[in-house]
Amino acid sequence: MTTAPPPMLAIGPRDLFIDFYKSFKTESNDLKYLLKIDEMPLLGTRSIVIDYDDLLSFNKELAERLIIKPNEIIKAGSDAIYEVMLTENPEYAAKAQPFHPRFRRLPDSLKLRAIRTENLGKLNVIDGICTRATAVKQRLDKAVFRCSACTVYTTVPQTSGLFEKPQRCPNDACRKANTLELEMDQSVFIDWQRFTLQEKPEELPPGQLPRSVEVTVEGDVVDTARPGDRVAVTGTLVGRQDFSPRSGAKLTLFTPQLECNYSDISEKGTAEVEITPEDERKILELAKDPEIYELIVRSIAPSIYGHDNVKRAVALLLFGGVPKSLPDGVRIRGDVNALLVGDPGTAKSQLLQYVARAAPRGLYTTGRGTTAAGLTSAVIRDRQTGEYYLEAGALVLADGGVACVDEIDKMQDQDRVAMHEAMEQQTISIAKAGIVTTLNARTSVLAACNPKLGRYVSQEEISNNIDLSPTLLSRFDLIFIVQDVPDRARDEAMASHILHLHESSSNEELAPIPSDLLKKYTAYSRRKVKPRVTPEVSERLKQYFVEIRSKSEGPNSPIPITARQLEALVRLSEARARARLKETVSVEDAEAAIKLMESCLREVSIDKATGQMDIDTIMTGRPRSQQDRVLRMIKLMDAMFKEAGGPVKEEDYVNRAIEELELDADTVIKSLSPLKRDGTFYTPKPGFIQKA
Repeated sequence: MTTAPPPMLAIGPRDLFIDFYKSFKTESNDLKYLLKIDEMPLLGTRSIVIDYDDLLSFNKELAERLIIKPNEIIKAGSDAIYEVMLTENPEYAAKAQPFHPRFRRLPDSLKLRAIRTENLGKLNVIDGICTRATAVKQRLDKAVFRCSACTVYTTVPQTSGLFEKPQRCPNDACRKANTLELEMDQSVFIDWQRFTLQEKPEELPPGQLPRSVEVTVEGDVVDTARPGDRVAVTGTLVGRQDFSPRSGAKLTLFTPQLECNYSDISEKGTAEVEITPEDERKILELAKDPEIYELIVRSIAPSIYGHDNVKRAVALLLFGGVPKSLPDGVRIRGDVNALLVGDPGTAKSQLLQYVARAAPRGLYTTGRGTTAAGLTSAVIRDRQTGEYYLEAGALVLADGGVACVDEIDKMQDQDRVAMHEAMEQQTISIAKAGIVTTLNARTSVLAACNPKLGRYVSQEEISNNIDLSPTLLSRFDLIFIVQDVPDRARDEAMASHILHLHESSSNEELAPIPSDLLKKYTAYSRRKVKPRVTPEVSERLKQYFVEIRSKSEGPNSPIPITARQLEALVRLSEARARARLKETVSVEDAEAAIKLMESCLREVSIDKATGQMDIDTIMTGRPRSQQDRVLRMIKLMDAMFKEAGGPVKEEDYVNRAIEELELDADTVIKSLSPLKRDGTFYTPKPGFIQKA
């Protein structure tokens, strides 16, 4: 295979770089890179970041040669920094060398799946997710040896990756064998790290395993990427020779490895969505429509009929509220979490998959094949070195975006517990194998589950309908019950909608806003708009909160809402303002948030026995009336146990509960089941019960 020869340079690359550093000016007539070199002694740095476009505009041949012969040109750029620094600050030049030019914003990004032979030896930029990273180590760059016999010092560059030590003293007067000892304090070490760069989930072809490449990082760019970060790595692709696992012989196969020159960390998922000036013009034009929020709602999953409130919640979840960091270190999340509990065939999974595609950074997973380590992070041991390192899980990979977890009820209980911290504190804490750290998981969670009995039973509490713990339920801002109830008018409209989809395969015509533009609109809003809550909005939310709680000021009254719902209302109000690209939250946004919240609470937090709103239905799994009934039943058991002096006959207990507690037989038997299940009561012998 033949390749085009690199472009010839009339002047040496080192001299070209010296001219570039000294003469390149910005639009404001500032010497951009000379100023950066002047700042290096003040900042204590050894590298400067160079925009590839600047080099291209200065000298096209030099920029093209950088791509084809990166090692040669980067070395010339390093020498040029040293020459300029000798003029500007000779003392720092002697102390801090070698210097490093680091290049970013190359014109073409190479996909991991597209790495081929022709890419080896060239400078490339590769986007991906850092899934694992080793600890920072110190690589020996120049080894200084001292002969124990003649005390002569010898410097040996370490270039092969293996420790190279001369067998004999190089001093002609000595030449003794095995007398050289490494002088640690005079040798030169460089910080070294390796991390794995993996394909982004949204770029992964269906049915394919994600591909990855090892990245070696040296110098001042170590420890810039953590597991879960989205990284654009500029570096040289080299081949690392494989070895036979049995004999250790070298093979003719080589594995690509990226030697990092610069790593650009993308903190937010919205930064990855490219928005052109033409896109921005369309977005701002859309935002002028007073009905823009309803247009967005109608554009979400247009192929799915109905579910208007669910789609409103999804719209708010995509935009999200504004996170706040308080002076005392407390961080209040801005992301909205939502749960869909629905009958089979209500398009829950389709909606989740749509959101994973529509979000600027979306990730879809299902509870049936998900573990705690897969959701959060795992500590893996390297087979070659034996050291432990972190591997990021789904919630960490979705940092800055939306994590869609389908069939969350199919997960094991111990695995679901791992989600608690991520959903409220938005962090993942790890303390395994001596690794104690915290990873970011700043993501919205959209989850779906099926009712425990197959279909949702409206007469039962939500805790009896779904197999989720109250601690997890309470972390969802919005919970929707999606029921499949026959209704002639609705069924006709839904059938017409579905059959129309089969007639015409294009769904785009159903959406007022095309899906690509909606994704860019969402990214633009999250990137640019940080709405503030006005005093009028604060007063309205305060009035609603106080008013609804004042209805339950009696000693035995249920608690309708808590401060968690108030914070959720703030998030929802901010998200609606963001959807309209407004810098302030209006009272109209607050009213819409209240209306959406109430529609959820009326479905999931109503005490079926009293008909009152009781947030304990979600927070503890039992409404206040049921808690009072259980407490009275426990007191009755204590009294009967004292009277009998031992276990109580179950039949006698049921009859006495019916008589003294004024309950019917079904209620008593139904209340006994969870008490036996959680160990409050147990059966010491057949037909008898006793308090634990």
